[in-house]
Amino acid sequence: MAGCLATEIAGPAAVASGLYLHMNTNRYIALLLVGCLSLFLWISSAAAEETESRQEEITYRYLETFANVLSILQENYVEEIDTKEIIEGAINGLLLSLDPHSTYLKPELYQEFRDETNGSFTGIGLKITLSDGVITVIAPIADTPADKAGIKAHDQILKIDGISTKGKTPYDAVKILRGQQGTEVTITVYREGWEYPKDFTLLRSEIPMESVKSMELKPGIGYLRVTSFQRSTTSELKRHLKELQQKNRLTGLVLDLRNNPGGLLEQAVSVSDLFLESGLIVYTRGRKPEQDLTFNAQPDNFLPGSPLVVLINEGTASASEIVAGALQDHHRGVIVGTKSFGKGSVQSIIPLNDGAALKMTTAQYYTPSGRSIQATGIIPDVEAEATDAQDQAPADDAHNGRPREADLDNHLTNQSANGTTAAPADELSAEIREQLAGDSQLRTAYDILKSLVLYANGRN
Repeated sequence: MAGCLATEIAGPAAVASGLYLHMNTNRYIALLLVGCLSLFLWISSAAAEETESRQEEITYRYLETFANVLSILQENYVEEIDTKEIIEGAINGLLLSLDPHSTYLKPELYQEFRDETNGSFTGIGLKITLSDGVITVIAPIADTPADKAGIKAHDQILKIDGISTKGKTPYDAVKILRGQQGTEVTITVYREGWEYPKDFTLLRSEIPMESVKSMELKPGIGYLRVTSFQRSTTSELKRHLKELQQKNRLTGLVLDLRNNPGGLLEQAVSVSDLFLESGLIVYTRGRKPEQDLTFNAQPDNFLPGSPLVVLINEGTASASEIVAGALQDHHRGVIVGTKSFGKGSVQSIIPLNDGAALKMTTAQYYTPSGRSIQATGIIPDVEAEATDAQDQAPADDAHNGRPREADLDNHLTNQSANGTTAAPADELSAEIREQLAGDSQLRTAYDILKSLVLYANGRN
């Protein structure tokens, strides 16, 4: 009995002792874990500092190597070298090793860049980039010598005035392509599918930077072409929209972004905002928090709810892809044409002390649904390949020579119920008919828009 009592008394004591041991064990384990975590953080911090220190050490070591190479060249190269030119070449090489859109702008090139976004310049009207080491056309600017000569997006410029473009940056090529108004420049172009390159001799002219053009396809159906995104693009677009509205109330619109090589991000945002009531337009993501930007639409748009068709092609790039992507994701317009260029990165201009500037890729942009179009482009809702005018039947000869009732001798005249002659269902001017006949993509856009307008008016 005593033993049993002892056991019963000893039992709780043993349990208490075990609990105390367990609690102490937990405390020891917790302290050990805290200690290990602290040690890990200290080691990680030390490793990070060591890594950062090592990176700095590597950087300084290579800068020292560069300085040594430069010094050796200055003293021993067979000819006297231009140190400034050598260093600028090294900077360009550094930037080109990153991506084709980052570049160093010498003072004169930086000035030309500002002229492009603010006014006009003299040249042949090409936006170019570097693709696989070759100077490549992003898009010709509308109604310029390059555009009229038939230069297209993705054409490769192999020579300028007989001089190879190999090893040249896009801004090197731009400097050669521009010149005095009225002078000639010959570019050697290769296009996929050609057996041999072809020479194009173009006359340099002033390239106006008015970026918006408009016309009325038929009463109530407007057409706007945006050729680039400059500082005045949104205000120009508003003016053209108001002028079209004053002629006849707009019931539908074709927005043409073909061969639009892009331009200013904020202009792409404000143009998109003209057609959207609310929601995300575009957002950017970079390495630093300040490069993460979000742009939303405000409720002050034009043509709320009116049908919209957007034309794109392989020359639609950058800022124009932002507009097409936003309108497509919000189901605000039908995208018609061919896949766009696929430039989904954002460049920032950083002025330097000597009047030069650094044009550097700082972020990628994403459409409202989270799509990156980098190297993939905008896929149109309706594919419509461009067809040469000579390959198309005129709009009013679409029946290919087969007779209609109106072609028969002594056919009865159409009379409406009130006794008047019925008007044509789709009355277009001869000029517009000719333009539609020569532009298969615009014709497709017009046909789709006309159907959307009829549907919107309850005629389905």
